[in-house]
Amino acid sequence: MNDTYSERRVVYEGKFQRMVVDGRWEYCERTHPGGLAAIIIALTPAHKVLFVEQYRIPLQAKTIEMPAGLVGDIHTNESIEESAIRELEEETGWTAQRAEILMIGPTSSGSSSERVAFVRATGLSRIGEGGGDVTEEITVHEVPYAGAAAWLARKMQEGYELDPKLWAGLWMIDHNLDGSLRES
Repeated sequence: MNDTYSERRVVYEGKFQRMVVDGRWEYCERTHPGGLAAIIIALTPAHKVLFVEQYRIPLQAKTIEMPAGLVGDIHTNESIEESAIRELEEETGWTAQRAEILMIGPTSSGSSSERVAFVRATGLSRIGEGGGDVTEEITVHEVPYAGAAAWLARKMQEGYELDPKLWAGLWMIDHNLDGSLRES
């Protein structure tokens, strides 16, 4: 390790994040075990992609996202797969028979230690309305897969904030990480 980065100190710690200064470097860390979030790639039996819309205070804007949530923020021993299914149910009102981790990687390696797991949920069935927990106001969108990218582009033109990972998630519906087509 470079001596420049040997002066690590926590300058603020909240319930879910802490701000760290390490030499000249400033970054955020997640405080829950593993510092991991899950993005859930979910396609309904009617071949519709599940997206969620919500107002995000840090952006001061509405966003369109795939269902997602922190792993281990509620149940510390919860697996990534269990957390993904729980978040899918909470946010969208759909559950899954299976959840498969596709990949894990950093969200913004220059400013945060957080990593994200792309999780494919399959065997979906509706169990409720969704909308999030009592602290969230989530609108669920079920968008036909064939027109999902165009729908996202329209939402961006309407002023919504969209995470570029949405297009990676769409690609992962039909593809394996090596680029080969996924067998359904």
